[in-house]
Amino acid sequence: MLVGTVAAPLHAQAPAPNPIPEVRALIAKSDIPGAERVLRAFLAEHGPTPQGLEALSWLGRGSLAAGELDEALNYAYETERMAVAALASRPLDEEPHLPIALGAAIEVQAQTLARQEQLSTAIRVLERAVDGYGATSIRTRLFKNINLLSLEGKSAPEYLTAEYVGRRPPSLRELKGKAVLLFFWAHWCPDCKAMAPTLTALQEAYGDAGLVVVAPTQRYGYVAGRAPAEADVEMRYIAQVLAESYPGLDVPVPVSAESFSNFGSSTTPTLVLVDRTGVVTLYNPGRMTREALEPHVKRALR
Repeated sequence: MLVGTVAAPLHAQAPAPNPIPEVRALIAKSDIPGAERVLRAFLAEHGPTPQGLEALSWLGRGSLAAGELDEALNYAYETERMAVAALASRPLDEEPHLPIALGAAIEVQAQTLARQEQLSTAIRVLERAVDGYGATSIRTRLFKNINLLSLEGKSAPEYLTAEYVGRRPPSLRELKGKAVLLFFWAHWCPDCKAMAPTLTALQEAYGDAGLVVVAPTQRYGYVAGRAPAEADVEMRYIAQVLAESYPGLDVPVPVSAESFSNFGSSTTPTLVLVDRTGVVTLYNPGRMTREALEPHVKRALR
């Protein structure tokens, strides 16, 4: 009788090594050379795994934050080259790390070029990336960066209103003559919930003067605890979160993933302020305090 070796079940296989936490921790300590040493040793042993490429993208982001623009570009170009090579044998969205790496590499290139006063080149980099990856998960991130560099001072794109929670949302066209604060949020987002007092205070202070707050969101396919949920269940959950976490805020809530993509809302919250003429005067991915946001509201109401 032949005796063979029994293969270990797939679930028992060791997880792929992940250098990202150690690389990020060293970058947080401003030790980019140390982070690079860790990463180069990892790549030499394991090759350009998706986790390794995401860690490499963090070297670019860390260098950009430190103002080391040439180094940031070099890391970003290297990350992009290695990511594109990986795409020869697999789709971009097969797992989460490669899209993060590629999206971050393109983002760092654009932001670095813009800081080097090459704005038109930076926008072309992003537009070419949209042409190549506009049907993938990094589309929203690319549009976020295009909007960061170019949306302020331009007419705001429309958000979609076919699906919504609560009352029917007015379109931007219907709100012409008002100042509109768009608050892109997610039901799972703690930073969004932290903005509830600021949004409520601004609505109360400036609503009579012409400020309208609109709170676009999208479905994510799950509810509390990331439990998978059908669309109707998640819509009811969005309404519940709105009532519980934003109790003083009376806002229309259009629901559309396409709107998130068009406005580049890969960060939640994202705040977009539109003046009475329909022109964007502020585009801000991330939280803002009332002290930081209120002067922009006042200018948009003029």
